[in-house]
Amino acid sequence: MLGLLPHLEKALNGQASWLPVPEYDEREARRLTVALKAGEPIDPGISLVVATSGTTGTPKGAMVTASALRASIDASHHRIGGPGRWVLALPPHHIAGLQVLLRAIISGTTPVVIDVRNGFDPAGFATTVQRAAREPGPLYVSLVPGQLIKAIEYPAAVAALRECSAVLIGGAALPPNVSAQAHEHSIPVIRTYGMSETCGGCVYDGVPLEGARVRIDNGRVVLGGTMLAVGYRNLPGHPAFGEAGWFRTDDAGSLSRGILTVHGRLDEAISTGGLTIVPQVVESALAKLPSVRECAVVGLRDPRLGERVVAAIIAVPGATVSLAEARRAVTDQLDSTAAPRQIFLMSDLPLLSSGKVDRAALRNMLQN
Repeated sequence: MLGLLPHLEKALNGQASWLPVPEYDEREARRLTVALKAGEPIDPGISLVVATSGTTGTPKGAMVTASALRASIDASHHRIGGPGRWVLALPPHHIAGLQVLLRAIISGTTPVVIDVRNGFDPAGFATTVQRAAREPGPLYVSLVPGQLIKAIEYPAAVAALRECSAVLIGGAALPPNVSAQAHEHSIPVIRTYGMSETCGGCVYDGVPLEGARVRIDNGRVVLGGTMLAVGYRNLPGHPAFGEAGWFRTDDAGSLSRGILTVHGRLDEAISTGGLTIVPQVVESALAKLPSVRECAVVGLRDPRLGERVVAAIIAVPGATVSLAEARRAVTDQLDSTAAPRQIFLMSDLPLLSSGKVDRAALRNMLQN
């Protein structure tokens, strides 16, 4: 993976236009190469074309300039305490993994690489991070919530995370119970929000980074600032970039005293009985149950309701969760329409390569 660094250094210096693809998945690499027309002419001002996450449909490629990358990196370092050494525990072709490598380049340090091609191993993670922590200077790591959940269950990994100056968590919402556990263990967690179109995280713990702007339009999060992509590859005039200097996300959110709260994806909303339910809000309620380790909420086809709300739950080892408990946890905070009508106890949730729950795969699995 360190072989990527020369390409990224050229991209940071505006000397190349590069499309990162997974080196360990030839099929996906070919899909991205064909869909995003690698090798064909592109504006020389574009440094990276970053594929948006997802496994279905035609991928979109966010076109990012060197100045946007540097603005993002500088703003991130300014917020977390300055340049330092970085641990890569994410796929390097997604924006979060790319940013780990890019920040290391700007910091003048060599990234510490953890191979996650076969999944996240808390024991190996702990050993690698503890070894890295012996070197002087700040140590940073970026993880997705599922990785943090596994790490918290492994004492050596908890000890390793405490050695870090900051632990950035992104890619999906961090369940409140996991956030509470992290703080109980004195893990310096920072919740990040952003996407390929914003060079990764541009809002940390609800507060925009320097140079980033946030507003809400009819419940939709709209982002702007110096780290914004200029558009999508081969999709001129895309409505998401229709307003100069702004990007219309597909996320529902709200602002209160300058603090952004993201409620969930607008395009993942469940239509049940004539009402619209955002699954992430239901997941947040379920995650407060002490017996719930991880969960995901989706809508399944229903002849009467249109869709019915169901929850896939991974229980804490040795615990179980009943439908009555799950419904009560939701109705204590939300309308009864949002409460799951079924729960499925699972050992794992299907994931995208970015670490996000693959809701389409989960929906198909449960529907069938």
